[in-house]
Amino acid sequence: SDYCPAGSRSTLITVACFSLSAYTDMGLLNYLCFMLLMCFYLLVICSNLFLMVVICMNRSLQEPMYMFLLSLLVSELYGSTGLLPFLLVQILSDLHTVAAPLCFLQIFCIYMYTGVEFFNLTVMSYDRYVAICDPLRYRSRMTPQKAAVLISASWFSCFLLGVALISLTLCGSFINKLYCDAYLVVKLSCSDTTGLNIYELIATFSTIIGTLVSILYTYMKIFLVCSSGSQQTRQKAVSTCLPPHLASILNFSIGASFEILQSRFDVNNMPNVLRIFLSLYFLMVPPLVSPLMYGLKMSKIRFACKNLTSHLRPFLHP
Repeated sequence: SDYCPAGSRSTLITVACFSLSAYTDMGLLNYLCFMLLMCFYLLVICSNLFLMVVICMNRSLQEPMYMFLLSLLVSELYGSTGLLPFLLVQILSDLHTVAAPLCFLQIFCIYMYTGVEFFNLTVMSYDRYVAICDPLRYRSRMTPQKAAVLISASWFSCFLLGVALISLTLCGSFINKLYCDAYLVVKLSCSDTTGLNIYELIATFSTIIGTLVSILYTYMKIFLVCSSGSQQTRQKAVSTCLPPHLASILNFSIGASFEILQSRFDVNNMPNVLRIFLSLYFLMVPPLVSPLMYGLKMSKIRFACKNLTSHLRPFLHP
């Protein structure tokens, strides 16, 4: 049975595992979904790892902008790894259950991935703001050491945000989703969760709204400088990571908004396929799209990729 035993609402007990009720048996189509998802995950791993190797192996890319991009790629590879292998196992499994420790670990990974992604996008926008609006002082204001501190602060602060969600006393074990969701797990709690709900609201507001406001402010300043500046200034803005960075912000923000809205509001009337797509979008699409966008749009990375592939060609075709 895929039933995880749980006590009544009046009895405080420890839930050993959770049942994920969003899965449906599609017969042989399960194997097709498994193969498609496996190919997707391999593509995510290869694209992100390839770009990470390119950045690490080229001295010309040892700059703050590319350090932030490297942190973004690590975050996206980490986020997709926290979800996709789990989905692959569940697709072929007859019992759609997950042990409680693994469930909380997945919640922690998703929370940390989301927070780090927003913080990375914020510091990347600040980096471009300094480079375009104050280019003469860029090297003094944005040093590799300062970039390393900002990256470390992003990861550490998001780690602390995720840790607070792993201590709950639960009375239920059914989650109507493909993976463990913090909001749905909190709803299963036997005890008063007012404090935790307030904490989650503040954390979500400060992480998402705070970072988006910061990004919006920096881009307003950048566009003002570009509109009143010379043609060379506008070309510099376009030639840097602004286009893929803007696309990454919109892509991830829209996906995260989909997830928040469909988790917290009743969407039972929505088609099941659409619900699944909305819940997986921000965890699957950005890790695939980001390395492709940055790799194709940034000239330095394109040149470094060509150099690396030219050096690898003799080994691939002896």
